[in-house]
Amino acid sequence: MKITIVQGAFLPVPPLMGGAVEKVWFALGKEFARRGHEVVHISRHCLGLPREETIEGVRHIRVAGYDTPSSLAVLKGLDLIYSLRALRVLPVADILVTNTFWLPFFVRSKRYGKLYVHAARYPKGQMRFYAHADRLQTVSHPIREAIVREVPQLTVKVRCIPNPLSGEVPALELGKYKGEGKEKRIMYAGRIHPEKGIALLLDAIALIPEERLDGWKLYVVGPAEAKYGGGGEAYLAELKRRSKKISKKIVWTGAIFDSDCLNEYYRSASLFVYPSLAEKGETFGLAPLEAMAQGCPALVSNLDCFRDFINEDVNGFVFDHRAENPALALAEKLQALIGDRERLAEAAVWAHQKAGEFSLGCVAGQYLEDFQSLVAG
Repeated sequence: MKITIVQGAFLPVPPLMGGAVEKVWFALGKEFARRGHEVVHISRHCLGLPREETIEGVRHIRVAGYDTPSSLAVLKGLDLIYSLRALRVLPVADILVTNTFWLPFFVRSKRYGKLYVHAARYPKGQMRFYAHADRLQTVSHPIREAIVREVPQLTVKVRCIPNPLSGEVPALELGKYKGEGKEKRIMYAGRIHPEKGIALLLDAIALIPEERLDGWKLYVVGPAEAKYGGGGEAYLAELKRRSKKISKKIVWTGAIFDSDCLNEYYRSASLFVYPSLAEKGETFGLAPLEAMAQGCPALVSNLDCFRDFINEDVNGFVFDHRAENPALALAEKLQALIGDRERLAEAAVWAHQKAGEFSLGCVAGQYLEDFQSLVAG
């Protein structure tokens, strides 16, 4: 098949500035090409990347894009301009995958391929404008249900295929089954943004008695810069002021975009915490799954999307972020877990096993099967 992938206006491919969607489709494109398909990947031009190049069999075409603006209205306007630029370079194809907001509006010719709208965000009324698409695909069952509620007449077009891990799941070393080599490290990785619940995590750490935190540290990994989707430098400074009393317990690493380096952090951590508060912003949660693949169990907020891969007290843990005192709820959960290394080690084994279901090869196969069904009519 001839497959075209069109990414958004604000982050480049390869994912040199991060971005879960960019990371996922960069990996999927290469896997499709490895299996003999002709793949063209269109993305933002920046960071000295060439306008065109071939990476592991995938032809990359880059058009001018933008840094992420703070205004949603400006963001939509810039996405419109970018989509029109992308439209001009679309090749003839069998399948056209895109997660841009505007491009599906303009793609009406079948010469570009079956229109495959990748809905990586919670639907907010826009799905009704994509009725002409051949597929509306999302990454978790709660989001699929939300799309069906929004456009019930398009139910037959809606499909759930999860995000894959960008690399293969490594074998878990024998020692990791007993928690060996694990540091007293709690870790968060993701954007430093208010919706991610980092302030809540800091408040929870502050509530745990000093003697229970003996030797434990929290590593906060991720970008705060607005151009990377963060909350900005002022927000980061506010978080540091807020956590001044426990500053010796916190390591702020900044952004880590190198996958190998990030995986080393996951492997060393005993517990990954992802306290997202984004009720209608979180659609999958790739970071907890990445941690699980490296043998690090995750503690997440009680958002529906995490239920696709986290089974409470088996391969991971959940706290109630909607509780009357969510910081206390998280603190109590953290305190119980860091006091039971055997429980963490056992969860790590099951977490690693579950992550194997989301390997790149497995998920790429699901996409190709769906593509083929559309091409075959």
